Amino acid sequence: MSETLKRQATILGGAVAVMWVMFFATIATHGALLSLGVIPRSLIGLRGILFAPFLHGSFAHLLANSIPFAMMGWFVMLRDSRHFVPVTAASMLGSGIFAWLFGASGSVHVGASGVIFGYLGFLLLSGWYSRSVASIVLSLLVAFMFGGLVFGVFPGQVGISWQAHLGGFIGGVLAARSYRAVPLAQAGY
Repeated sequence: MSETLKRQATILGGAVAVMWVMFFATIATHGALLSLGVIPRSLIGLRGILFAPFLHGSFAHLLANSIPFAMMGWFVMLRDSRHFVPVTAASMLGSGIFAWLFGASGSVHVGASGVIFGYLGFLLLSGWYSRSVASIVLSLLVAFMFGGLVFGVFPGQVGISWQAHLGGFIGGVLAARSYRAVPLAQAGY
């Protein structure tokens, strides 16, 4: 196994491991840690921008986020390992801010799905912005595999934070734009 692949596996495995450890800690505290999620329009709820992606309300929620987080996180690293941390941060920030601004009063938003949607936004648009053949192929592959997830940015099922999904997606798109190959003004746009 190459050093790069080992580093990627360690980073992704570590992030997923933190989610699982936090889940078992949440169970041990009878759900008390869930209060660290994003609480809309509450000053204390802003801390959820940092903590919410690592907190999950049920085993099914955790499992549903662990696999796509690892897969799409690896795709982000496959495009360029240096992009993983900034894309993750942009996704967390976008997801948290949108959940905080637009979430229902009295709700608490937790889970890594906002970050997953950020990865989706980044991966779908990185080919467009970078204009490299490899990135375009990766964007098309992600669109084929995960394109249906885009509908998760719209209001739908009760208890699922479309606000966090939309904010994460926008954060990922902005991250993709920041890594564009040629400034749009120079490209003739």
